[in-house]
This record gives sequence, C-alpha cells and structure tokens, in this order.
Amino acid sequence: MRVVLAGGGTAGHIEPALALADALRRYDQGIGITCMGTERGLETRLVPARGYELELVPAVPLPRAITPQLLTVPGRLAGAVNAAAGILERAKADVLVGFGGYVATPAYLAAKRRGVPIVVHEANPRPGLANRLGARLTDHVFTGFPDSTLAKAQYVGTPLRREITALDRLSMGDRARSWFGLQTDRPTLLVFGGSQGARSINQAALAAAPTLRRAGVQVLHVLGPKNTVDHEPPPGDPQYVLLPYIDRMDLAYAAADFALCRSGALTCAELTAVGLPAAYVPLPHGNGEQQLNADRIVAGGGGLVADDTTLSSDWIIQNVLPILHDPERVVAMSEAASRLGRKDADVMLARKVLEIAR
Repeated sequence: MRVVLAGGGTAGHIEPALALADALRRYDQGIGITCMGTERGLETRLVPARGYELELVPAVPLPRAITPQLLTVPGRLAGAVNAAAGILERAKADVLVGFGGYVATPAYLAAKRRGVPIVVHEANPRPGLANRLGARLTDHVFTGFPDSTLAKAQYVGTPLRREITALDRLSMGDRARSWFGLQTDRPTLLVFGGSQGARSINQAALAAAPTLRRAGVQVLHVLGPKNTVDHEPPPGDPQYVLLPYIDRMDLAYAAADFALCRSGALTCAELTAVGLPAAYVPLPHGNGEQQLNADRIVAGGGGLVADDTTLSSDWIIQNVLPILHDPERVVAMSEAASRLGRKDADVMLARKVLEIAR
C-alpha cells in the first residue's frame, strides 16, 4: 500500500501528517509513504528529520483580494497540479491524505484527475480554502474539532506525536526542569508562539520578567527561530531561560505549570492532550480560527484568553501570576484541559485511511 500525505507551511499542517505517517508505519512497516510539500514551508526540515520522503511542488498562494497577481494564478496552479500528479504517479498512490496549506490544493485536484481516493483532515473549526475545496471532492472528511462547518465531516481529533500523547507530565516534571536548567520546586511558566514565534507574546513576557522573578516564578521562553530580542533578562534566580527553538516540546510541557502561547490548532490539541492549562493569545490575522480554538478551551475551564492588541506585561502579572501562585487552581485547570484532549486521533485516522485505501 502506498500513501501520499499533502500538508505544508507551518507545523500545524506538517506535524499531524507526520503523526499519521508514524501510526501507519506502526500498523505495517511496508506501507510506502511520500510527503508532498513546497520549498517555502517547514516541511523541508521537519519531514526529512523524521525519516520520510519529501517531494516538492510549486507554492501557489491564492490572493484574498482582486489584484493583478490573481491573473497569474491559473497558469501557476496548472503547473503545480501537473507536478502533484507526477508525484502521485511515481508513488503509485493508493490514497491521498491532505491536511491543508499551499500544497493541498494542487494535490486534491491532481488526485481527482487521476482517480486517487482523497482523504481530508481539517484541524480548525473554520476550514481554509484548500480544505474547503478538498471536502467538495470526497466523502472522506475528518476533523480535529467537534463542531465543523464541513459537510460529511467526522470528528477524530488531531493526530499528535507519540512523544506528546504518551507524556506523563507529573512523573517527568523534575527531570524536564533539570533538562532546561530550571529548579524543580519553582512555579514555572512556559512562553512560546508556535513554530514561528510571536513578537507580541515575546515582548510582553520579557517586560514582565522582573516582576515574575520577584514573585518567585521561573520562565522557559521559546522565542521562535526567526525572532530576536534587544535585551535579554540578566542572569539571576529564579531562572529566565531564553531559547530560539526547542525540538523537545514534550519536555517543555512537562517542565511547565502554565503556558502563554498562540492558539493554533496543533498547540491547542497538544496542550489539552497533556493537560497543560494556558493563557491563549489568538493570532489576530487569518479567518478567526485561533479565537475559536481558544474559546472552546476557555469555556471548558482549561485556559484564559487575551487579545493580541492588549496583551502586556500588566496583563500577565494580573491574570497569569495569581494562577501560578494557586496550586489548586492549576490542578483544576489542568484537569479541565485534559477532558478536552484527544490522544488517539493518529490511530483513528490511520484506520480510516487504511479502510479507504483498500
């Protein structure tokens, strides 16, 4: 059996695809898996690092407004569809599974042209353009969110890496904190902005650093690989550990009592799976899906939400710091977050894909 996975751009598209690939290989090491992406996405680093074959097609962003660039889309899209069709032919694909992003649109159109069964996975409550198209071309639509606007959609959750779903935060906490050079007996805040980082979160957290330290809180802060800061917190105790990127997010989750982060679909799926409460700061761009992701968790008692435009050091001090000083509230929010998480989505989706491919 041969499966082609199409999803690229951000970790939110790529990691669920790779989690599905891992689950398929656990069922049968002989399953052929090819990942389809573009040269501008994180897939060029993440896919080879996980040991999977990556084939590239030209990226064709669709303008959201009527501009001269719109006139070039049909020709560029046709070229991308032809490239995707070539990948499907070389892979002898039995099924295509798309997760969204620039690569998904030509992949869906190429699969439809070649008669390859299409599976769509949409992680967000409000689907993007590519998956709205894909859902019109197949009856096999699965979602990471229980309330989807896509017709025929079945809720399975978002596939996650086994390092995340198998994580026992309580038993790993001391080891994880030591891994990052943190003390084992301090309240710990994890700050991150997704795979690319978030400038507004970085600035607010760094501005709050002196107050957090005086209050006895240590911080593990992941800036994002493309982000820099003008002034790093000086060495001191409690620790304020500043890193550009972390490959072991499972250890970061285990080290933390609470998080300050964006509310992308992958982030929300991972935090609820491991039971880590958070203050979510939805990305103010896009189609509003990050706000919907955060609202569901907040309504369930597993987090707070802050507006990106009003996020500040004062907001962190007034809203996050009291939680970190209240262990009983941290436990209650952790349990609430856990009730919203799914740990078996990789297995559930793998079974569906195998049924369809056969």
